[in-house]
Amino acid sequence: MTSVTKQRQRSTAITGAGGGLGRDIALGLAAKGYRVFGTAMAGSEIADLQQASGGKVALSICDITDEKSVQSWARGVSDTLGEAGLDLLISNAGILTPGPLEVLPLAAVRREFEVNVFGAVSVMNAFLPALRKARGRIVQISTWTASLPLPFNGPSGASKAAMEVFATVYRAELKQFGIDVVVAPAGNMKTGGPQKTAAALARIADRMTPEQRGLYGQTFDSFAAAFNGMQNSGLDSASAARRVIELSEQVPAPIRAPVGQDSEEMLRFVREKSDAELDALRLKVVGLS
Repeated sequence: MTSVTKQRQRSTAITGAGGGLGRDIALGLAAKGYRVFGTAMAGSEIADLQQASGGKVALSICDITDEKSVQSWARGVSDTLGEAGLDLLISNAGILTPGPLEVLPLAAVRREFEVNVFGAVSVMNAFLPALRKARGRIVQISTWTASLPLPFNGPSGASKAAMEVFATVYRAELKQFGIDVVVAPAGNMKTGGPQKTAAALARIADRMTPEQRGLYGQTFDSFAAAFNGMQNSGLDSASAARRVIELSEQVPAPIRAPVGQDSEEMLRFVREKSDAELDALRLKVVGLS
């Protein structure tokens, strides 16, 4: 008599799963049979993904900058999974705060770090016990601007660069537990972000004082036009999600792998070009050369 062993259902937790890239990753992994948990910021996002996934994705309202909220979410997911543990954590949640550094309120820069860095670290630490049980994998979504920071985009590049350093350290510290850590620098994506970015750029421009407009108005307008153009011509969300899922399952796990051809090209430039050439490139990219 032949015995058939049922394969264990794999599990994943995804931050920022209520919309954009996170939503498409959640749907893609659910379609592959994963047990999917995620964070959302609004009840409408939960209802939308419940319907889109046929009830296969479980979202929870969770502000990742609130440590107690993070711990509550992670505890609930971990208790549900039990001794099987968590196979995959995708650290996707993030915000973008564009603008001249002299103009941006320090509180806005601090908020970007709270979400993109400290929130991500909080989530990782909360799920490490469950990840150890499954000898799981962490995928940290980043951006190519962490390696080639752009003018008027400092908080995003700086916060993601900081998170890449943390991811590198996690990879070394967690190797003994069989946990892989993958950094996935994304290129420009059509994930719902372009509209949000355009609105953020417009808000910064509108809030400039006459003096600030005199200093930065023309160059910031050029940057805004170039940046909006890059996002609108970026990789579609579904394709970006498929790439992230591919990296999530690749064996052996890559250390760093780009999401999108533009990210691959920019990271290659960073490896090959001199500092002077990169300075010229960063100005050209945003229409300031």
